[in-house]
Amino acid sequence: MKKIHVNTSCPYDVLIERGAVKECGKYIAEVTSARKAAVITDDTVGALYGDTVVRSLENSGFECRVFTFPHGEQSKSLSNLGDIYDFLCEFNITRSDILIALGGGVVGDITGFAAASYLRGIQFVQIPTTLLAQVDSSVGGKTAIDIKGGKNLVGAFKQPVLVLCDSDTLKTLPRDVLADGMAEAIKYGMIRDSHLFELFEKHDLDTVDEAMDDIVYTCIDIKRDVVEHDEFDRGERMILNFGHTLGHALEAWHNYTDFTHGNGVAAGMCMISDRLAPQVAGRLKKCIGAYELPVGTDIPMNELLPFCSKDKKRESDMINYIVCEEIGKAEIKKVTVSEFSRLMGE
Repeated sequence: MKKIHVNTSCPYDVLIERGAVKECGKYIAEVTSARKAAVITDDTVGALYGDTVVRSLENSGFECRVFTFPHGEQSKSLSNLGDIYDFLCEFNITRSDILIALGGGVVGDITGFAAASYLRGIQFVQIPTTLLAQVDSSVGGKTAIDIKGGKNLVGAFKQPVLVLCDSDTLKTLPRDVLADGMAEAIKYGMIRDSHLFELFEKHDLDTVDEAMDDIVYTCIDIKRDVVEHDEFDRGERMILNFGHTLGHALEAWHNYTDFTHGNGVAAGMCMISDRLAPQVAGRLKKCIGAYELPVGTDIPMNELLPFCSKDKKRESDMINYIVCEEIGKAEIKKVTVSEFSRLMGE
């Protein structure tokens, strides 16, 4: 087992161990006095791991009930959040109980927001089952849902009490979902660790599993360091948004239906590097392509930019964006929305 301690306002551990899902009840019982657990999952992950998690929790003395919703970004909605609240009421969840997010980024985000807001806050655990969730969204305390105005515009900071990463769950991922997570992993190499990026360059989607334990650990450790310095996203933590300004715009243009978050981040990193850091763009695009991810888009920039102006990284008439002029080093830039449009070549 590998352990990373995240020293935020509410400190917690991230445990990385193959087979951890089967032992989750034991690990969760060690960090909470709660003995009633509401497991929130989606229909895909619930079918794969729901029974295993419930069995482990019950063997460790927890009373359990499971809420399952349809998989996909469309479920990260106000409507589904309301259904989760109703479920928690029906299960008589109190502030001494605990929520467990079992699934990918959508499950983790909406469960975390429910935990932050239901009864003004109850404990929750992250059991991320996708690569994207393990290396990124399950750590750091950002929770959110989407609204018509944009992605992740309504949310809260809520740290989990434990994160359990089981690399064995990645073996059940469809090829495109694994690729989706690789976009966020490559991001960490670009913003902070050139040696990690070189590791990605040595592999592709068919061979990366042999390095997966090291990849997950290194990505989480980078995020831990960034989050400990800037828990509430006012400064350094913004570097984690490399590729996201244009990436979120691409997702929004597609109405969050047929273009995933990982695809958006991959294309967004390449597009901003093409324009503002051409000296690294070639290596980045070659690496991104090896993991079967998009390196750009045919959508006209003037159709994407209106979505950028609605992004949560905007401040008044200014917008923050991230650029990596060398691999392993990220810079935060702040310009007016009109200047950003000019830089992007509108």
